[in-house]
Amino acid sequence: MQTLKVLALAGSPVDYFRADLSRVYATGFVDALRGLDGYRVEVAYVSPDGSWRFLSGLTEDEIAAAQPISLSDAVGYIQARRYDVIVPEMFCLPGMTAYRSLFDVIGVPYLGNRADVMALTADKQLTRTVVAAAGVAVPAGEVVRAGEKYTGELPVVVKPADSDNSMGVALVREDPDMDLAIDDALLYSDSALVETYVPLGREVRCGIIVRDGELVCLPLEEYAVDEQDHPIRARADKLDRTADGQLYLVAKESTKAWIVDVDDPVTEAVWAAARRAHVALGCRHYSLFDFRIDPAGVPWFLEAGLYCSYSPSSVIAVMASAAGVTVDELFAIGLREIAQEKAR
Repeated sequence: MQTLKVLALAGSPVDYFRADLSRVYATGFVDALRGLDGYRVEVAYVSPDGSWRFLSGLTEDEIAAAQPISLSDAVGYIQARRYDVIVPEMFCLPGMTAYRSLFDVIGVPYLGNRADVMALTADKQLTRTVVAAAGVAVPAGEVVRAGEKYTGELPVVVKPADSDNSMGVALVREDPDMDLAIDDALLYSDSALVETYVPLGREVRCGIIVRDGELVCLPLEEYAVDEQDHPIRARADKLDRTADGQLYLVAKESTKAWIVDVDDPVTEAVWAAARRAHVALGCRHYSLFDFRIDPAGVPWFLEAGLYCSYSPSSVIAVMASAAGVTVDELFAIGLREIAQEKAR
């Protein structure tokens, strides 16, 4: 059997928080694949200063010991190594867009959505517009910039228009709280999205994988929210740091999230909406969407988060596992999609 040369791309040229988040997921992927026959896994790490390092692991000591090189030298290295596939595991905007475009230019295939799709879905309002045009229910909303006022009805959810991990997100029920919420959102973005609050029934996430050209919806993941005490998810529901400063994934705790039985009545309605969103946005290989379920059981699209690190802790991998698909099988499915795209 041919050994595939796999490059895991981690880090971030933006800041250490995003670099650490990437490192957490990429480490899980590297550890999962290292014990499998048929793969030779190497790692590239991009530091916040823009330098690259090629190494075998992602501990802080390994990163510190590796020789930093420039982007141009890194491109030459990648071309010389002739990798069969790159797995981008960067969660900053350049990592989602510019670096993926770079791989398109130099002709190295990568798993995951194209740079243009990632750029589209990084803009929450633009994503909402595309998905709504496909017939999916989307809460009403408008974009507010510095110096502008929101004069619509309350309650609303205010969020940065192009930021993740619930940073700068707030539920506003009273007029006096509005300006502060917008100002907080603008700390993370040039604009704030003010979105009509959907009364809570439930909140779920839906993952889709593409297998042999077909869209396969995975079991939903549900999140711990309630209308009275915890109506929206905040950053503390997703990420935190240990006493020694290590980033960890709060959202993976069983009290925060769990898999929904596929026989649950909400599943089919969410799957139908997710399929429409996937096609409308032009996704490939996989997709991931958040939905708010109102008290009547109607799913409302919130946003797209088109990430899969192929780590066992990655959301799509967790959903796939619940459907009986292991991480190595999930990875192999993605590789087959790349092979079939080449053959077309």
